[in-house]
Amino acid sequence: MTPRPRLRRITLDGQLLGYWEREAARLEALAAATRFVWQRRRYLRKAETARSKAELSRRREAARGDGGRSET
Repeated sequence: MTPRPRLRRITLDGQLLGYWEREAARLEALAAATRFVWQRRRYLRKAETARSKAELSRRREAARGDGGRSET
């Protein structure tokens, strides 16, 4: 019987990290395409919030010992 390779664990913080990074990119794309300045500012503020949430998840992953990597 051959040993199976060990799978990396998928954590909630790893999933959230990917989600918030994708959300920030989506909001920045919306901000670039919007016509009104007030909408652009709002999208950019939301993108900044998403990036800060991603950073929090990144720190939690690093503290866990995964180095911020996940299978997501």
